[in-house]
Amino acid sequence: EVQLQASGGGLVQAGGSLRLSCAASGFTFDDYAIGWFRQAPGKEREGVSCIDTSSGSTYYADSVKGRFTISSDNAKNTVYLQMNSLKPEDTAVYYCAADYGLGYCPNPDYWGQGTLVTVSS
Repeated sequence: EVQLQASGGGLVQAGGSLRLSCAASGFTFDDYAIGWFRQAPGKEREGVSCIDTSSGSTYYADSVKGRFTISSDNAKNTVYLQMNSLKPEDTAVYYCAADYGLGYCPNPDYWGQGTLVTVSS
């Protein structure tokens, strides 16, 4: 059974930091790119960041470049999203997802449950 377990969300003040984790199981981890997506209330889901777990190549939305860092621990089948200098507009439910074979995350095959990040001003 494929599982993507996201964790690490919470309430933080603007300027603060959080680290999200996505623990994967049930598939060959380094055959997939793992991405983080978010959906704020009343808005469409958007891609935040993605990592090719085989090559280590990373991708970021312009809105988070320089503030967020994605990384992968292949021994633990886990992807992390370090979020620094958080802004109220980063408030959203964050989801991790796995995309097979392309090395990036245009259309994930598997989704995890979300973890809520709330940034207060």
